[in-house]
Amino acid sequence: MAWLFFIDESGHDHKTTPYEVRGGFAIHVGRLWPSIQDMQRLEADCFGTRLDAYGKEIKGSTLVDRKRFRFARQGDQLPDGERRRLCTSFLEKGRGRVEQRREEFTAYGQACLRMARETFGLLRRHQAVVMASAVPRGIVKPRAYRFDNYLRKDVVFFLERFFYFLERKREHGVLVMDETDKREDRRLVTRMEAYFTRTVTGRQRTAWIVPSPFFVSSDMSAAVQAADLCIYCINWGFRLPGRGMNAKGRDEITRMFGKDLADLQFRGQARRGGQAFDTYGIAYVPDPYEARPAP
Repeated sequence: MAWLFFIDESGHDHKTTPYEVRGGFAIHVGRLWPSIQDMQRLEADCFGTRLDAYGKEIKGSTLVDRKRFRFARQGDQLPDGERRRLCTSFLEKGRGRVEQRREEFTAYGQACLRMARETFGLLRRHQAVVMASAVPRGIVKPRAYRFDNYLRKDVVFFLERFFYFLERKREHGVLVMDETDKREDRRLVTRMEAYFTRTVTGRQRTAWIVPSPFFVSSDMSAAVQAADLCIYCINWGFRLPGRGMNAKGRDEITRMFGKDLADLQFRGQARRGGQAFDTYGIAYVPDPYEARPAP
């Protein structure tokens, strides 16, 4: 059997988020379909309908941006049935470009936060494992950088953690990535091929990682959407101050999801240079272009 590693990115537009984060979560193939079914049931329970019918995706910027928290706090917590009824009305009015009422905004905000909270619970129940790497926003590539055809260090780090995880499980893993820009996707695949075929370490990793990733559209995959939520929350609400990852985030995301991320991230042991060390699923990479220090 195998594990699927659903990968997405957050902050690579360099606009408002504190970091560039790439990664997601691994889930056993035997738990994938049950987890997708659970997400579909959860979505209907939160909103009273499927969001894709209204052109919306379940993702971090949809569920837990600042507006959703503000909407949710506008009124008392609504009973489930009332929340679903008002959410459906909110979405129908949005599609028809009809102005929504205050209580409909409140219901939608509460539904979004509930969907986000319960998604993390769902990942825990299905024994998903989070692995990701963060880079400061706007990091500049050196002029003399000569390794554009190879993976950046931050990508290598979360692939390394996936390898450690699979090695411990003695099972193979497949990379499943969000399809974005085809040209950029092709560049990433080319770099992965170089890493897995031209480097000694990369060739060793193919003992457990299938080196060719699969690409899926995020609006077609509940798992990729859940990965997007994970890395969005890492970007805004998970910090490693002892390693220098201390950019200002959003306290409401830290309070709501920080413990979930800490609990879900991979924990294991690895060896390098004959030395054993503890390793964790979420890595901070201050400069992905400099020579590699131990993470």
